[in-house]
Amino acid sequence: MCQQENHPVQTDEENAQLNTIARATREILIAIGEDPDRDGLKDTPQRFARALRDLTRGMSGSLQETVGTALFESDNDEMVVVRNIEFYSLCEHHMLPIIGYVDIGYIPNGKVLGLSKLARIVELYARRLQIQENMTQQIAEAVEQATNALGVGVQIRAEHMCMAMRGVEKVESETITSRMTGLFRENPATRSEFLQLISQTGIGR
Repeated sequence: MCQQENHPVQTDEENAQLNTIARATREILIAIGEDPDRDGLKDTPQRFARALRDLTRGMSGSLQETVGTALFESDNDEMVVVRNIEFYSLCEHHMLPIIGYVDIGYIPNGKVLGLSKLARIVELYARRLQIQENMTQQIAEAVEQATNALGVGVQIRAEHMCMAMRGVEKVESETITSRMTGLFRENPATRSEFLQLISQTGIGR
């Protein structure tokens, strides 16, 4: 059973949007032969509306808001890597889940970004209707723009429920995409270092 939800205060516009989604969800339930008034489904349209809003909240965010003031002066010129950033997204073709991990590396150019902000950038682009290829590029370009880095590397490993739950039904398949900019693209040694770092055994493993 799903946990009890805590609902933040909504604006009139947000309430109107949620009500529109809930009405549409009720019609979908009827269309597939369900009874939206039975006990198990009475509140499902509203719950789904809130869940969908949360899963697509990145559409209303911006890079500037996400990064804020968490950019700090630094003379470090060595690679910074944060890996295994878990994410959840929705495939724009079937609106089914994409679940995976993002690895990000960059070479500072006078400034470093607060580490948690890399995860926030991932959320900004994951929490919307997506395809993995575009998301990989968007994250790399966002990190580059936010930090003015000398180079950025991003790799995403993900499972796509549109492949596992329908269609070819390949449950164990994994999709890997990468995007390299600056020194990561131009210098094979830099790219190799990044790929080696993200493939190492993690803490406690």
